[in-house]
Amino acid sequence: MNFELSEELAAVKELAREFTEKEIAPTTAKDDREHVFRRDLVTKMGDVGFYGCVIPEEYGGTQLGFFALALISEEIARVHSAIRVYINMQVGPALTLLKAGTEKQKKKWIPSLIRGETIGCFAITEPDTGSDVAGMRATAVRNGNGYILNGTKTWISNATVADTAVVFAYTDRSQKHHGMSAFFVELNRPGLSRRNLDKMGTHASPTGELVFENFHMPEESLIGREGDGFKLCMWHLNHTRLSCAAGAVGVARAAREAAVSYASQREQFGQKIGQFQMIQDLIAQMIVQEEAARLLVYRAAHLADQHRPNNLETSIAKYAAAEAAAFNADAALKILGAYGYSTEFPVERYLRDAKSYQIVEGSSNIQKLIIARDALGYKKANR
Repeated sequence: MNFELSEELAAVKELAREFTEKEIAPTTAKDDREHVFRRDLVTKMGDVGFYGCVIPEEYGGTQLGFFALALISEEIARVHSAIRVYINMQVGPALTLLKAGTEKQKKKWIPSLIRGETIGCFAITEPDTGSDVAGMRATAVRNGNGYILNGTKTWISNATVADTAVVFAYTDRSQKHHGMSAFFVELNRPGLSRRNLDKMGTHASPTGELVFENFHMPEESLIGREGDGFKLCMWHLNHTRLSCAAGAVGVARAAREAAVSYASQREQFGQKIGQFQMIQDLIAQMIVQEEAARLLVYRAAHLADQHRPNNLETSIAKYAAAEAAAFNADAALKILGAYGYSTEFPVERYLRDAKSYQIVEGSSNIQKLIIARDALGYKKANR
């Protein structure tokens, strides 16, 4: 097993690092404080090819792989976790179309998504349906040459700014989760209202509600066949979950770097606070959690690039990385004390942003269920 990055992957990592320092870092505090959605960054990240890592060249991608995407996600989240969300909003819909879309859908939408020209999102969660995806209530009823969509989607990243969305809804509720279907729709049409939702962190990534009322979708909006929605949703989440896990590693890393830097400079009781064993204990735990999570992300990404089943490995990586981000951000705040609590320093933002990783793309509890059920033989994750 080789733990060294290839020359190509090392170059991708360096490109992402340089991009974040130049394009994202200078306005991170302002963007977070003022809740600024950086549409310009969506386009710039498309220009440098970040979204195209997992897309074939025939649709405008580079096909560098999921490992490359994980490296990019970590570097961006290290500087500003909210901007990392933009990756999933572009890559997720593009991947779903690549998996099951028609050739017409692929050629029309994938290039514009990965260039950042079209802002994407995916709409799964509903007011009464979070982790229980099959419990959603949205319906898409056939009507002439299309479908009529009714339902409310909430906690949707990019809801207020997206041009397009992958929307999941029931076309036949009698079939239970086998009656769920997926659609790719243009949002700027009659029958849709949007509302912004305020939240604790990831302020530069807008989150909101989509209310569909007799929203007409052309027949060609359907992705795959009727009834494919649930399995497409699970497939989609497994892939976006990987980038999410890499982002959590980036937050864990940022928090650890801030803590080590502060402990190396701050003096109390006549010595650097890094010389106190309780501080060393926290830093040691932070390093172990970060390093372990990163290696688990690398394993899941490697399997994805080998086209091998990795649902279990991705859930393990997502759980470990989310917990590492939360632990490291909390530990960093403890080490910095009042300075960590101050909005003049980024540590309080790390803590606010870290908590989201324990919720989005499948909560930490859902990941534990997947992992435990696989171990007990109740439901194998890599079927």
